[in-house]
Amino acid sequence: MIILGIDPAIRTTGYGVIRAETPASFEVLDCGIIANSARLSHTECLRRLAGGIRELVHAFHPECASIEEPFLGRNANTAIILGMARGAILTALAENSVPVYAYSPRTAKRAAVGTGAATKEQVAMLMAAELGIEIERIPLDSTDALALALCHAQLALRPGLAGQLGKAL
Repeated sequence: MIILGIDPAIRTTGYGVIRAETPASFEVLDCGIIANSARLSHTECLRRLAGGIRELVHAFHPECASIEEPFLGRNANTAIILGMARGAILTALAENSVPVYAYSPRTAKRAAVGTGAATKEQVAMLMAAELGIEIERIPLDSTDALALALCHAQLALRPGLAGQLGKAL
């Protein structure tokens, strides 16, 4: 199963693509960021986000995607901007018929590291250790995306947990 994990943001969206055959066996096919300069307008950032997601879908043909659930912060403007980024990403995935599942950051980190309070650095250290790659090769903004993909793999590939998947968005 190929899974695209996405940690959305308007300026730096992290992504991670994994192939998982069992809940304990996976390989990272790619990870990185879709970066947008602060000089760009929001509409240009959204166009670039959607285009980046389309490129990932065409390159890896994921069977599904996992994305971070929205959360409410203190700043309503930030929440609106994050919602716009999620909308651009979800649209690109829907155009390509890729089902999307949402997980809280704590759930994804717990699946990857064993604790929902893990930092991006802790997730990166574990991913690097498990995959035998240098931690410097994993962009920090993609670590949560890798955790989201791994979280979905663990639920989808364990028959006893598949009922916890919920409906695709």
